[in-house]
Amino acid sequence: QVQVVESGGGAVQPGGSLRLSCAASGRTFGTIAMGWFRQAPGKDRELVALIRWSGGNTDYAESVKGRFTISREKVKTTVYLQMNSLKPEDTAVYSCRYSTHAGAHYWGQGTQVTVSS
Repeated sequence: QVQVVESGGGAVQPGGSLRLSCAASGRTFGTIAMGWFRQAPGKDRELVALIRWSGGNTDYAESVKGRFTISREKVKTTVYLQMNSLKPEDTAVYSCRYSTHAGAHYWGQGTQVTVSS
């Protein structure tokens, strides 16, 4: 089993920054990727950013390119999401997903990000 724990959400004004952290623990020897997803009220969950474990290649949603950066610490099986120039439309519950070579996915409990003046 793998446990996934996020931290770092909160409330911020438009234009501000937040850094989310996500740590996976347990049977983490088969990591293929970790990613951040978000879901706003009344909307479907969407991929925000993904990082592949071996090469560090990244993917971003078009709406966050140039503002958000995903990074990883392999030794700690931890990923970070640095969010800059936040907009009200970034308000959502952000969840971290840990994925294995075997095709299994494990989710964290989610952390609220609210961007409002």
